[in-house]
Amino acid sequence: MIIRPRPHWLHLLFVRRGSILPRILPQLLFTTLLACGVVLMHGQLFHWKVTLTSAPFSLMGVALAIFLGFRNNSSYDRYWEGRKLWGRLLVESRTLARQAITFPRASVNARPFVLGLIAFAYASRNQLRGRPRSDEIEGLLPQPVMERMVKARFAPIVILLWLGSWIRERCEHGELDPMLAQRMDVPLSGLSEVIGGCERIASTPLPFTYSVILHRTIYLYCMMLPFGLVDGIGMMTPVVVAFVSYTFFALEALSDEIEEPFGLAPNDLALDAMAAGIDSSLREMLGETPAPAHEPNKDFILT
Repeated sequence: MIIRPRPHWLHLLFVRRGSILPRILPQLLFTTLLACGVVLMHGQLFHWKVTLTSAPFSLMGVALAIFLGFRNNSSYDRYWEGRKLWGRLLVESRTLARQAITFPRASVNARPFVLGLIAFAYASRNQLRGRPRSDEIEGLLPQPVMERMVKARFAPIVILLWLGSWIRERCEHGELDPMLAQRMDVPLSGLSEVIGGCERIASTPLPFTYSVILHRTIYLYCMMLPFGLVDGIGMMTPVVVAFVSYTFFALEALSDEIEEPFGLAPNDLALDAMAAGIDSSLREMLGETPAPAHEPNKDFILT
């Protein structure tokens, strides 16, 4: 996730760090150089004059913009739903930590349960990003649970199962009222819904044919555009083609980048920072000193 103060409007026109430009630069240079070649050849291709006007490109541009807008909105919906799910993970974790600290008898040590909630946040991040299951979880779980989690295919679910067992044991020992245990099961079930929703987004991409159709149409449009403009605007053709190509290529690249919001691309969700934020919040509830907050790197990217 790109985190940076908004630059001055003039600087914003030329900012490169934290933008999508490095990813689309080869395609942008190709279409601009092609437009320069078309101008030099006066719209001829192998001594054959390509008779195109701007009219068909106006019609095609409207249709392409609508299709591109649909693709971009669909990708952003997935991105924003992923962010809402992780916001809910924070809320449900705080609720469970508060209940575990205040509901049982004063003699009950709720720290293992709260550390288990922290482990769940890290395990969810590791699951979604394909990282080692034990990454940043060492020391947060009892050793038997840790060994089982490392071998499991769905590590966060193993942690949820242990958290539920902790609540049941408190009831069996008379340390927690059964009615209060039922109250604690509600946010615990919410955590299960959160990881299930994240897995649904991560495992169900947008239909591949959308990407194929959009990609082909954008490239054909930008490669044919110089032939429709050269007779009307002459030497300004490369400038207009570069501007139109940048708009289409950038929107396509951005929608492709945020379609899977749990990755490591610059515009993806900052799962590392959000998991660390849950860690800090719950440790403060335990009366411990949290680690410093994550900061963006030199490229203004927060992972």
